[in-house]
Amino acid sequence: LMDTLRKRVEQFNKEQLFCVWVLYEPIIVLIKVDAVQEMLMGVKMNDKSWLYNRLHHLIGSGLITSKGDKWKSRRRLLMPCFHTNMLRRFLTNFNEGAQKLVTSLQEETKNDFTFIANPIKLCALEIIFETIFGVKMNASENKFSEYIYSLNRITDLFMKSVFTPWQWPSIIFWNSKSGKEYKHHCQVLQQFTRKIIREKKECYLRGETDTRQGKQKALMDLLLQKHFETQELSEEDIREEVDTFTAAGYETTATSIVWALYLIGLYPDVQAKLHEEIDQIFEKDTERHVTERDLQDLQYLDCVLKESNRLYSTVPIFVRQANEDTTVCGYTIPKGTSCAVLTYFLHRDEEVFPDPDAFKPERFLPENISNIPTCAYIPFAAGPRKCIGYKFAEMEMKIIVSSILRNFTIESLDERSKIQPLLKVTLQPSTPIRIRIRPISKKRFI
Repeated sequence: LMDTLRKRVEQFNKEQLFCVWVLYEPIIVLIKVDAVQEMLMGVKMNDKSWLYNRLHHLIGSGLITSKGDKWKSRRRLLMPCFHTNMLRRFLTNFNEGAQKLVTSLQEETKNDFTFIANPIKLCALEIIFETIFGVKMNASENKFSEYIYSLNRITDLFMKSVFTPWQWPSIIFWNSKSGKEYKHHCQVLQQFTRKIIREKKECYLRGETDTRQGKQKALMDLLLQKHFETQELSEEDIREEVDTFTAAGYETTATSIVWALYLIGLYPDVQAKLHEEIDQIFEKDTERHVTERDLQDLQYLDCVLKESNRLYSTVPIFVRQANEDTTVCGYTIPKGTSCAVLTYFLHRDEEVFPDPDAFKPERFLPENISNIPTCAYIPFAAGPRKCIGYKFAEMEMKIIVSSILRNFTIESLDERSKIQPLLKVTLQPSTPIRIRIRPISKKRFI
C-alpha cells in the first residue's frame, strides 16, 4: 500500500491534491502544505471521516469521534485536564516508568541485541494506566493479559476493516469473523474500564478518596470530579474518554519512541551530541528525576524527536470530512466528502524539507524552524482538532529517551533500507527493530 501511495503522490507532485475512488467512495488526498493548511485551519472540515465510524463501537462519541456541538462541548470540558499546570502532576509517573524501563534494559546489555519495541510498549502501557486510570500496573501480570491482548487486536482489526472496502457496509463487517472478534475485544476493554470507574466512585462515596481536593493524579479522577461537581459527564461519558485516551495514547507514543531510538542508534554523531547535552544537564547523576526545567534544556533532544517524527510520523494518515460544501485551493469539495492527509509524504516534501529522506535534527533548531511553514510538520495534526494530548506525549517521550541515553549507548543493527514502514493505525516497521544496548562508558564522566 505504501508503494502504491508513493507512486500516486509522485504522479501528482505538482498538484495540491488529487482524488482516488475506492469502490463507490471518492477520497480527496491532500499532499501540499497549502491544501493541508486550508483544510485543518478552517471550520468546514472539522468532522472526522465516516471511516472512523468503527471506533464508535469502542469509544462511543468520545473526543475523537464526536462532531459539531458535542465535540466542542467535550473539548472545552477536557482541555483543562491537559493544561501544562495539570501535566506537571504526571512528571513523577513518567520518571518512575522510565526508571523501571532502564532497570529492565540493564538485563538486555548482556544480549547481542534487543527487540526494542517490546519493553517500550510495556513501559508506555504502564504509564498510561497510572496517568489515565490511576492504577498501578505490572504488564506481565496475568490479570492484565486479556486487556492487553484485546487492546492490541483492536488496532489491527480496525485498520484491516478500513483497508478492506468490501467490509465497509456494516451488515457485512459485523457478521464477518473479524467484526465479531472486534466486537468481543471492545467489550473486554469497556467492561474493564467500567469496573474501575465503579470502584473509584464507590470509594469516593464512602469518603475514602477526595478528588475534589485534586489529590488524585489520574485523568479518570479528574473526570469523576467533574461528574460529581457539575453533572456534565455521566459514567458512560467518562468511560468513553478514558478508552479514547488509552487507545490514542498508548501505541502512538510507544511507536514514536521506538522510531526515535532506531534513528539515534543509526547515527553515532547524533547520539554523541545527545550524550553531550545530557551530560551537561545531569552530570554524573543517572538516577535523579527529569524536571520541567530539564525538559526545557534538552533542546537538541527536542530537535531529534521532531526530526524522527517527521521521517516516521506515527500517525501516517488521518481523514476529515467536509461538513458542508467548501473549497480547498480552488477545488470544490462537496459536503460529506472524505479528505485524507498523508503525513508520511507531506513531511517529505522536498520544497519544504531539502534532502527529505535524510535524518537532520538541525532542521528544527530555533534558527531554522522558522523556515518550516505552518502545517508542513503536523505529527499531532493541527487546527481545532489537533491532538489534545500532544504535550503529554512530548513530555513522556523526552523523559523516556533521555533516561535511556543517561544509562546506555545504543546501536541499531539494521539499515534503513531493510526497515520499510508499514501503513497501519500507527506507522510500523516491516520487521522488528533490533538494537544493541550497552552500559555507558565510565570515561564519559572523567
